[in-house]
Amino acid sequence: MRGQVLGVDARTGEGVVAGQDGQRYRFAREDWAHRGEPAIGVEVDFEAANDRALSVFPMPAAAPPVAYSAAPSAPVNDRNKYVAATLAFVIGTLGIHRFYLGRTGSGIIMLVLSITVIGLALTVPWAFIDMIRYLVMSDEEFAARYPRVR
Repeated sequence: MRGQVLGVDARTGEGVVAGQDGQRYRFAREDWAHRGEPAIGVEVDFEAANDRALSVFPMPAAAPPVAYSAAPSAPVNDRNKYVAATLAFVIGTLGIHRFYLGRTGSGIIMLVLSITVIGLALTVPWAFIDMIRYLVMSDEEFAARYPRVR
């Protein structure tokens, strides 16, 4: 069957193809049977199996497709590294910054450790190191390391 690539996630290689039959088919990186990366707007030939596109080949075209964007876009993240660093600095010994970033396991450990004096001796440097790490980390790395899990 023939179709056109509607969208591709550059990070995972997964995408969607609109078939000539009006249906949409999902494909993964391993289904792309050609060297290079799939791009939006590419005409393709593929085998349809349920809602999957298998053995996806790009069709020869007169001009190469225009890439959607020159650089891969940064992962979208609604968490802010400056908020996380501020939480680590102000109340970091309680592990609140860990809860903010979705790391509940280590947040609970920090919270339990902060009950004792010996635990505070561990959580104070731990929170300070976390704060420095967040501030030094690039926005792209921060968004990739602490994605919002839905």
